[in-house]
Amino acid sequence: MTQQLFHLSLTDYIFPPCHYALKEPDGLLAIGGCLNTLRLKKAYQLGIFPWFNEREPIMWWSPSERGIIEFDDFHIGRTLRKAKNKLNPRVTINRAFEQVITQCREQRLNDEGTWINKNMLKAYCQAHQEGFAHSLEVWVDGELAGGLYGIMVSGVFCGESMFHSQPNASKLAMWALVNWLKKHNAHFIDCQLDNPYLSSMGAKVIPRDEFLTKLKGASGYHPVQTMWQPQDIGAIYD
Repeated sequence: MTQQLFHLSLTDYIFPPCHYALKEPDGLLAIGGCLNTLRLKKAYQLGIFPWFNEREPIMWWSPSERGIIEFDDFHIGRTLRKAKNKLNPRVTINRAFEQVITQCREQRLNDEGTWINKNMLKAYCQAHQEGFAHSLEVWVDGELAGGLYGIMVSGVFCGESMFHSQPNASKLAMWALVNWLKKHNAHFIDCQLDNPYLSSMGAKVIPRDEFLTKLKGASGYHPVQTMWQPQDIGAIYD
């Protein structure tokens, strides 16, 4: 299959098929366009996501291998259980989206740099206001200790980033997310790109074609209206 880099229009939301994505850099499919919520919805429905640094053009990706977490594969180790018992966390949904995404950005700026540039920050906050992007927060003694945010498309939660200010608080956020999605009969978590941290929680890598088939299989999912309403879900752990 011929690889080709596409330039997106500002006036329509058409994406090329994912099999045109480049082999080097792996998965780069298109550049340009914009980051409004309608375009983001279309991209995620097709298995495409934006990823670019400050002062770079918007770049859209569909890598040849995709990291996912199947709910039954999520790893709950002894250390994580100890952290849950020690911290006694309280979990909320969509109570502090801007705080979570800002903390994700700042933590990575301080460590290794971040793709959560100002344009991405603005776009995902707008997507949250339109009910498309969601956050899960972990609170300890009334303080935000960890959290994550992402996009829910069909029956798949597409995780974007997570942070922690206390050890294991981001893993506690993922644990709570897995249980929340299982409770609502969702399908799986899209991790986009695999890394050792995600692998330690049970993430695995599958080929792009398999991922796209699984994504299509989840397209008939319809969440209950209350699933992503701002709420306190307490301590939703096994």
